[in-house]
Amino acid sequence: MTFEGFRRIGGVAHHVLVDGSGPVCVLSAGLGLSWFDWDPVVPLLARHRTVVRFDRPGHGLSQPAAGPPTAAGEAHRIAAVLDALEVPGPATVVGHSIAGFHAEAFARLHPDRTAALLLVDPSVEEHPRTPRAPGAVTGALGAVLSAAGVPAALGPAVRRAAVRHDPAPAALVRRVYRTSRVLRGTLLENAHYGAVAAQLLGLRAGHPLPPRLPVTVLAAPDGSARWERRQRALARRLGARYEAAEPSGHLVMLDRPDAVADAVLRPAQDGA
Repeated sequence: MTFEGFRRIGGVAHHVLVDGSGPVCVLSAGLGLSWFDWDPVVPLLARHRTVVRFDRPGHGLSQPAAGPPTAAGEAHRIAAVLDALEVPGPATVVGHSIAGFHAEAFARLHPDRTAALLLVDPSVEEHPRTPRAPGAVTGALGAVLSAAGVPAALGPAVRRAAVRHDPAPAALVRRVYRTSRVLRGTLLENAHYGAVAAQLLGLRAGHPLPPRLPVTVLAAPDGSARWERRQRALARRLGARYEAAEPSGHLVMLDRPDAVADAVLRPAQDGA
């Protein structure tokens, strides 16, 4: 199955893609990233999995968000994407960085729809702080920067600086990162980062992960002992397998797509 197009979810047009065949695997990228950041992983999975990718609101080619993100809201968004595509479940849910919050929330709120959970160098917040009125400040900043033409002038350059050895075609980078939509979407998610982390802690207290669910934390310590300790602690808390993608930076899907694909496919191999 191959598909690329838009599906309207919660009144917002979401850019979605489907490749391959077999059991479903859904990929969600980190803050400010786009569907094409999974391009190196997809060919490794599509022979074995129906691979679903989507851009969250204000990311990639999706429309701006109708409201601020929440842990439950992002979990339900993943479910709604799968429903809109009418792909059979359950699904292996893969969340990178901040999307690790969303993927874990999905597994807790939709346990019957979760075949496995893979957190790729996920965000970790042991004691999250929730700022006051983050949306107001973010909205004002986004409006000022957009009015000044910052996204068109600097957006692609900022992307290139943030993503080392960026393999994405320059035309795609310009198409996505010259828009004020992506700037505002990234600022909105970042502003509500602490709130979403706190909400996930609440879900952990009331919604246990399904028993015997295969869970993997695929970390990229990149020489940081402190980051490795925090990732290992998260794995212990979730009862997960811990794996290190080395060498790799934070964007494991670009640096070590083989490690991501292996981590997705391993639960099925272990259960065979």
